[in-house]
Amino acid sequence: MEETHTIQDIYQKINISPRIVRFGEQVLEGLQSRFLSIAGTAEYNSLKVLNAFHAAKVSEAHLTGTTGYGYGDIGRDTLEEVYSHIFATEDALVRPQIASGTHALQIAMMGILRPGDILYSPAGKPYDTLEEVIGIRPSDGSLREFGIGYLETPLTKEGRFDYPAIEEALGEKRIRLVTIQRSKGYQTRPSFSVRKLGELIAHIKRLRDDVVIMVDNCYGEFVDRTEPAEAGADLVVGSLIKNPGGGLAPSGGYICGKKDLVARVAHRLTSPGLGKEVGASLTVLRSYYQGLFLAPSVVSNAVRGAIFAAALYEELNTRLSLNILPYPSSDTPRHDIIQAITFPDARLLSLFCEGIQQASPVDAHVRPQAWAMPGYDDDVIMAAGTFISGSSIELSADGPVRPPYTVYFQGGLTWPHVKYGILNTVQKLADFGIFDPKSIQ
Repeated sequence: MEETHTIQDIYQKINISPRIVRFGEQVLEGLQSRFLSIAGTAEYNSLKVLNAFHAAKVSEAHLTGTTGYGYGDIGRDTLEEVYSHIFATEDALVRPQIASGTHALQIAMMGILRPGDILYSPAGKPYDTLEEVIGIRPSDGSLREFGIGYLETPLTKEGRFDYPAIEEALGEKRIRLVTIQRSKGYQTRPSFSVRKLGELIAHIKRLRDDVVIMVDNCYGEFVDRTEPAEAGADLVVGSLIKNPGGGLAPSGGYICGKKDLVARVAHRLTSPGLGKEVGASLTVLRSYYQGLFLAPSVVSNAVRGAIFAAALYEELNTRLSLNILPYPSSDTPRHDIIQAITFPDARLLSLFCEGIQQASPVDAHVRPQAWAMPGYDDDVIMAAGTFISGSSIELSADGPVRPPYTVYFQGGLTWPHVKYGILNTVQKLADFGIFDPKSIQ
């Protein structure tokens, strides 16, 4: 007799109890219409990327790189043309020399701002790693050390832009650069849609047409059908080991925007007088092109995972009153790939991260530990058993170990892996004795 192989069988082999699998399937039944909409966005963005490849006439010759100074790097230059097309900008800087999203933002800030200028955030506190870049926390080489000031306007209690306070702040004539963080970062506030960003940008431009508006696009690429430059942003900045790298880019970042502004940023990345003309692409171009081509589909898996995680923990909380609070809720429209989940104590935060690490293809046998990561003010625990170190478009979870104990879950290259990872976090809670799987049937 032919042996049968079922989904239940393989889940049991990888230590997910049948009750938790059935629980997950029950939750998924209510998400199918949302998932269908996400698939439509992925199709739209995939065709947009393909159209950009065609417009730039991408060929085999563009997939090989250069060494040394990188003069005449046609693969690098064509890739930047592709990014400009996708992100609807005049120019782009897409380089492996950009170490991270924080680095991309830092060189953009240093490229635009000069001593005496002020950086302004109308969306409240920036992401933790930018505090030392700006000088909110003292650090060698910060903007503050170069005589560049900083102002911010907190969001309202409802997580909205405080337009009266923004108008008042813009009375400061030394404001040169306005930075808007699209994603929530280590906060439980809304992530902003391109439409909401456009409303804010239009309002600022009506008041101050002399300022440069930059959007930190990290975690938001390809979640909507439009990108921030289409809503009026002058610069759009992100990391290639997040959404647009598609899980294949080994490093790098991008800055897309107006041609003169991108040129100024390029002079900060390389050297005045050299700008975009130098910077060898080495051996990364094939992975950059292929990762970008795959990115809309990969991002759609991550968005589905975020919604599934929210719905699963909402239902778990409803049935068992565990005081585990997902944010945003599962029925909230998504504008980035991040799902925040707040736990009542640090141990449950750690268990969630252990569940993600244990479900990883790399280093699944290790247990994540909180540590003093560079750029953060608190110890951070991070689960990232990824092919690209620290890649947060791959299945990952992290959070500062401070009250409220909130984990930030994101990524996932394939839907089966995302689904398994989330179910395994629930299994870890059960294994630790937080609840009995029989109680969720």
